[in-house]
Amino acid sequence: MTDDLYPSRVAPEPRWLPRRDPVVHSPAADGAPLTAAQAAAFERDGFLVLDGVLDADEVAAMQAELEHLRRSPETVDPETLIAEPNSGVLRSIFAIHEQSRLFSRLAADERLVSIARHILGDEVYVHQSRLNYKTGFDGKEFYWHSDFETWHVEDGMPRMRALSMSVQLVDNHPVNGPLMVMPGSHKHYVTCVGETPEDHYKQSLRKQEYGVPDRDSLSRLADEGGIVAPTGPAGSIVVFDCNTMHGSNGNITPYPRANAFLVYNAVSNRLVAPFGGRAPRPSFIATREGMEAVRPVRGLLEERAA
Repeated sequence: MTDDLYPSRVAPEPRWLPRRDPVVHSPAADGAPLTAAQAAAFERDGFLVLDGVLDADEVAAMQAELEHLRRSPETVDPETLIAEPNSGVLRSIFAIHEQSRLFSRLAADERLVSIARHILGDEVYVHQSRLNYKTGFDGKEFYWHSDFETWHVEDGMPRMRALSMSVQLVDNHPVNGPLMVMPGSHKHYVTCVGETPEDHYKQSLRKQEYGVPDRDSLSRLADEGGIVAPTGPAGSIVVFDCNTMHGSNGNITPYPRANAFLVYNAVSNRLVAPFGGRAPRPSFIATREGMEAVRPVRGLLEERAA
């Protein structure tokens, strides 16, 4: 049985536990996909913004695919479609790397995979993928949370050796509900209160109520590191550590925000039984089978012509 180094949702009061894992697992080296300065910034802040990773043609292709999937939901597994609470507007499509040839290629793109390998110091596989549609007027907030807390308790991710990449598919502005992060928050593990209900994912993917940090802890993290909303043009990527506290406001503007969200986990950090004692969440949320290393590919648009 794997030891639970990060217990959460088991005590009546929240606690701050020390991080037991490195943030960047590879040393700086010539030819690395990140410069020494970029790696140091990620180590310090828990996130990094990379502008201009994808070119205009690649962005246009993904935008077309994004719209196709939105207009033709019957082409994907209905269980992977998540609607906004109240309005019923499409919020997310999960497991996009398994349901779209283009987004499968994006998840295996050498530019992304090489960065994930470098930071995590291991071969990687896709733990989770999804398209987030934060439509104008209807896009609701994602409340503050550490992804790792949920992945540990509900999925059985043993260590903090995973990261997320938010690939911006439209321009992100300060006003249309962009991702917000708390710099430096990844260095603390904030436990949450409340026993996880059975099948919690059916509610949490729409609006999370368990695995939510307490307000005092959030205030303390914000006072220590501040709050940053990384923005940028379509084609940029925000990379952030699995334990970075993040969230986003609702979008009441006419301007949509959309991103492809890819989670890479180290192969050595494969999932075990969930530490919260509940049944594992479905595979479209957390890959439990076929957790094999991604084979990097070059040329994002070659797959569309295949």
